[in-house]
Amino acid sequence: MNDLTGKNALVTGASRGIGRAIAERLAADGAAVAVHYGSNDTAAKETVEAIEGAGGSAYPVRADLGAADGVDELFTGLERALPGEALDILVNNAGIHLPGAIEQITPEALDHAIAVNVRAPFLIIQRALPLLRQGGRVINIGSANTRVAVPTEPAYALTKGALNALGLSLAAALGPRGITVNTVSPGTTETDMLAWLRHAPEVAAGVAASTALGRLGQPSDIADAVAFLASPDARWVTAQVIDVSGGLFLGPGAFQGA
Repeated sequence: MNDLTGKNALVTGASRGIGRAIAERLAADGAAVAVHYGSNDTAAKETVEAIEGAGGSAYPVRADLGAADGVDELFTGLERALPGEALDILVNNAGIHLPGAIEQITPEALDHAIAVNVRAPFLIIQRALPLLRQGGRVINIGSANTRVAVPTEPAYALTKGALNALGLSLAAALGPRGITVNTVSPGTTETDMLAWLRHAPEVAAGVAASTALGRLGQPSDIADAVAFLASPDARWVTAQVIDVSGGLFLGPGAFQGA
């Protein structure tokens, strides 16, 4: 475990899946965590209760990041949760999946995905800058889809690729303040977003066989990588896109058994 005692963290999309695992891990390491969620009050309450039950500190913050005033709503809630407090760790995890070949994506669906996956993280970082302490951490959650060509998910890959580019520029801009900016790129991870894999064991087995480490990812795999980047041990790591996919589709040989 890392020592994040006395640190304040904001994790977006933290009520379920990877976001919940990240919030629980940062809280276990000692951070007070603002648990952002979009609409599922029950899931957010369960996440906060799980963190508090384990001896950690957490606060729910509701905001629809796809709405025009979503970022304003987020920071109003953050001020209520952590009044007058600075921020040490910002994890932009919230995002929506947008499957479909390019011919199938409507302008409205694309606009919504960009609003949640790109516009919101950009504006959240912008708003968080005055709150971030010297030596703070910004961690964006990307996707291995920016490395692996998936013909049925070009729009999703587009939005996640934007985060890769954003991280590079921000790392240079925020370096003088000692703030690191990195992107964690998960591969196929067992979450509600991919719940359909539970009913398609042959597909899940194929993906596992196409992964160097031979299994699907778990939310805790991603959370542990984020915890490292949030820790003092990662003080010299910035401007990186870190693939946390278990070695998904590394080359022609990886497709054997898929």
